[in-house]
Amino acid sequence: MISYLIRRLIAAVILLLVVTAVTFAIFFLLPRLAGQTPDQLAVQYLGKNPSPADIAAVKRNLGFDQPLYVQYWDFIKGIVSGATYERGPTTVQCDAPCLGFSFKNGTEVWPQLTDRIPVTFSLAVGASVIWLIGGVFAGVVSALKPGSVFDRSAMSVALAGVSLPMFFTGQLMLLLFSYKMEIFGRTYVPFTENPAQWANTLFLPWISLALLFSAIYARLTRSGMLETMNEDFIRTARAKGLRERTVVSRHGMRAALTPIITVFGMDVGLLLGGAVITESVFSLHGIGEYAVQAIRDNDLPPVLGVTLTAAVFVIIANLLVDVLYSFVDPRVRIS
Repeated sequence: MISYLIRRLIAAVILLLVVTAVTFAIFFLLPRLAGQTPDQLAVQYLGKNPSPADIAAVKRNLGFDQPLYVQYWDFIKGIVSGATYERGPTTVQCDAPCLGFSFKNGTEVWPQLTDRIPVTFSLAVGASVIWLIGGVFAGVVSALKPGSVFDRSAMSVALAGVSLPMFFTGQLMLLLFSYKMEIFGRTYVPFTENPAQWANTLFLPWISLALLFSAIYARLTRSGMLETMNEDFIRTARAKGLRERTVVSRHGMRAALTPIITVFGMDVGLLLGGAVITESVFSLHGIGEYAVQAIRDNDLPPVLGVTLTAAVFVIIANLLVDVLYSFVDPRVRIS
């Protein structure tokens, strides 16, 4: 077990290094290959009509006049130990982990992300609990009673949930339950200030996300359970006289939920990297909304920071999935 975890940790570290290299190439190497000069690269990090002094400062700060290997080393060093930037006559210290500095807004990227991570985390965790419980329950019951009224109804709802886009269901829920009936609030309240109001303002985003994802999980669980319940080990368990509840929960679900764990880890990791559409629809100031605003402003450092943060969340989610695999299916420990 220990060796399995060590191998997965080493693989996660290597993957993180690969992600940083790919991210650096996207933001720094590809524009050069496309023919952009160091001055043109520096202009992208400034506002409209920048002065020659500002362009020179950004070019010097980000090392656009240096070889690529020096730029990459400064990029990694900034993440690990911080960086120093010149902004006009003043010097700005970007503490580690330094994921960039917005020369347009005069702010560090990492503090902006830490202020918004609780919003995105609250959205992702609440929605994931709802869609996991609802989707798995609907899928298991549908698989145990194929062709029943519940099965047909659940799969119809699942089909509708997958088909309807988030910006439609979110806006519809806002119109009905926030503007018309005024049941749920529209302004995010932190959990530490008022837990009840926190849940009230996030309930509609949770349901909107859960409607989309639970539909996918219901269909995956149903197909997995239908296949698993026809396996030989299920017939053997029944032949031994085990109760049907034991056969389903201990043997059937354990085997059928293995692919669900993989999908769940990836989905949660991606959501922690920013639920762009949901946060935009419900005006939640999370990581996704921060990325959208940065793209609109053509502000590259925040986009770079969000990209790295999302990659870290996905890698951590994959690592947790590997650990859960070792408990659900001990055979993976020897792979």
